[in-house]
Parts: sequence; structure tokens; C-alpha cells
Amino acid sequence: MQHWEWNWLKKYNINGPRYTSYPTALSFHESVNTATCQNVVAEYQKPISLYIHLPFCASLCYYCGCNKVITRHQYKADEYLDALGTELELYRSVLAKKDIASVHLGGGTPTFLNTPQLRRLMALIKDVSSNQAIDELSIEVDPRQCDNDKLSVLRALGFNRLSFGIQDFDNDVQVAIHRTQSYELVADQVNHARSLGFESISFDLIYGLPLQTEARFAHTLALVERLSPDRISLFNYAHLPERFAAQRKIKESWLPKAAQKLGLFKQAIEHLTGLDYQFIGMDHFAKPNDKLAIAQREGRLTRNFQGYVTKDQSAVLGLGVSSISHIDGHYWQNEKDLKSYYNALIKNKLPIVKGYHSTTEDKIRGDLIKQLLCEFEVNLQQFSTRWSLNSFSQHFHDELQRLQPFIDDGLVKLSEEHLVITNPGKLLVRTIASCFDEYLNIHQMRYSRVI
Repeated sequence: MQHWEWNWLKKYNINGPRYTSYPTALSFHESVNTATCQNVVAEYQKPISLYIHLPFCASLCYYCGCNKVITRHQYKADEYLDALGTELELYRSVLAKKDIASVHLGGGTPTFLNTPQLRRLMALIKDVSSNQAIDELSIEVDPRQCDNDKLSVLRALGFNRLSFGIQDFDNDVQVAIHRTQSYELVADQVNHARSLGFESISFDLIYGLPLQTEARFAHTLALVERLSPDRISLFNYAHLPERFAAQRKIKESWLPKAAQKLGLFKQAIEHLTGLDYQFIGMDHFAKPNDKLAIAQREGRLTRNFQGYVTKDQSAVLGLGVSSISHIDGHYWQNEKDLKSYYNALIKNKLPIVKGYHSTTEDKIRGDLIKQLLCEFEVNLQQFSTRWSLNSFSQHFHDELQRLQPFIDDGLVKLSEEHLVITNPGKLLVRTIASCFDEYLNIHQMRYSRVI
């Protein structure tokens, strides 16, 4: 690693958000009216996407900060589907004439559901949707909670995209995070999925995990190359043991140092781009013919709580415990606690606990941050015209002053017409984007390090 890169890391590796929303969820508050949320869905004229959170996991992964319930009792998923059915029914009137652009099942472990439960869930969704043929159905797959028979069921139900939770193929790393799964297991399922005609296969990887080294990660990347997924999500491990109890099982001494983490990140970028994967943004890669890659080249890329998506999937109705909805600058989140989620639905109430209604200024800044994260550049004149700004430099006077060190270091180029993040600056795009975050100082110490 070159010395100047390490200096940049020390200088700019701040605590900052991933900007899957703006403002981030830390700005959400409890004074949110459920009727208003329903009206937002009803009045939205374009297709919407559904995100459904399925919290159950058969075992605990020590690194995970997701909302989850550890259990081996299958009947608990039946109880949960009862509640999801009630929640969908409460939205029926506003969904009745809506086209569903996509459905994504996340978790937790969606593949915890058995075949009858998966069929029941899809029946619930199709019962309230106006279009029976949904273009994109995706599901997060834990290979340990899946097999070829379940993949066949998913394909028969209409699923066409799979996201495999890999994290790392090294056995020592897997043991340290309490998630052991062999390459052979994953390869068998990936090959079977391809034989079934799934349109897209994605892998989730994490850098900065305990015991990771460049040599071990190189082996993981070589195995990923062998399986050739269509998309790869590369996430930074955020070690926050004060917030996530399971992470306390990971010894601090096992974790790569900051310079080593940067090395792992750069190693992955260089390896994957060398295979002609397109660098979508701070944490996504896609083959050039993938929908995400095409959307980026055509300026149709955006972000939501699932990461990078195409603009026609930007409006999301979140269902299930802890799920977040985002439609036209309005955000709301369901109860995070399963008991509270159930109690609301027993009373025939939407389980919404908090949210946020964006101001015009929020929308301006959110659009700017999104454009930097998705395209690494902004046409300042076009942006000012779109938002009726008299002058970009005047509106963002203080923010451009905060940006000056990045300009001095060659990480950003600024002219009267364009703001462009250079190739070295792309590694720090979150930090650069945060210069325009009006709320960063309020919540900053609750975020993890950018790299």
C-alpha cells in the first residue's frame, strides 16, 4: 500500500452513514401518523416495490447487526405469516390498483421458511396485488438453510433473483463469525440455480472480518471468480459490540487494523474490476450486462434500504417487523420488537412506530448525495435547474468549504459546471458525500467507520 493512501485513510476515514436514505433512520421520530402513511401509498401514481422482512434464523452469526430472531421452531414462521397477512390486508385498499414492480424477501433468513410457508407467503402477496406477474422476485439465501429442492420451489413460485450470503469462504474466518458453509455446498446450489433459469445470482461478501488477511481473502475472491455471480455486494464489517451483543464474541485482536482493511477493500476492487465487473458504487459490483450496470451507465441508478437499485424500484413499501418504507420522500418504520409488532396487528393497527416526512431541503440534499454515490459526479447547472437554485455555490457555500481538502488532495474536481469524484476519491465517496449532510454532526458517533 502506498503511503499517501494510508494518509488519506487516517485523514478521511470518519464515522458516517451508508446513505441508504436521507435523512438516515437516526432522524426518524415517533410523531408519525399511520393514516398519512397509507395516503402516501394511495396517492403515489407509479409502481411500488415490496420489501418483506423475515426475521428467523436457525443459528446466530456473530457479525450480524440485522433484526433477527434465533429459533429452530418452524411453527413460529406460521405465526409470523398470520401477522403479515393482517398487515397486507390493512394495505389492501391502497394496493388494490397498484402495480408491484418487485418483491424482495430479506432477513433474518428468508429461506428459513419451508415449502408450504413460502407458497403461503406468495399467495398472500398476489392476493393484494393488481398485477399477478411481478417482474422481479428476489430472495436472500442462506446456503445452510437451503437445498436444491427449495431452489426448485422458489423458481416455480416465480423467483428469478437470488442473493447468496457468502461473507467469506475461509474456514477459520467462518468459525470466528459462527457461520460455516463449504464452497462445495454453495457451488452445488449456484449451479442448480443456473440450471433452473434464475436470471441473476448475487453474492454478499464482507471485508474486515476477524482473521481475514489478504492471502485468505485472495482465496475467497478466487472461489467467487470460479462461480462468477452476476452481482457482488461488498460490505464493510462494522464492529459495534456496544450495540450488537453477538459481536462481543469476536475478539478485538482478531480484527484487521485500519490499514489492513483498506488493503482488503482495494484488493477486492482491483480483483473484481479486473474481471470486468463494473464498480457500481461504494459496495456493489455487477457484470456489464446486468440491469444495475446498465442503469448506472444510463443515469437510472438510485439507492434505497437494500442498497443500489434502479429508479423504477425506488418506492418501497416495507412489511414485517422492523421494515422501512420509503415513498416520495416519506419514510416510516415498523416496530422492531416482534411482540410489539404482533400486538399492533392484533388490534388491527398498522405496526408503524416512527418515520420522517422530508422537507424540500432534505430532498435537495438527498438527491445530491444519491447522485454522488450512484454516478460519482454532478452537473451543477442541471442540478440547480432541477431544484430551482439560484446558485449552487451560494446554496452550498459552507459545504463546498468542507469539500476543499478533498479538492486539494485530488479526490474531487470542482468547476463551475461539474463536481466530479476522481478514481482515488471513489474509495471515500461516503465521506465526500457527507460534506452535504445537514444532520451528520448530530448522529455521527452512532455510525461506523466508512472503511
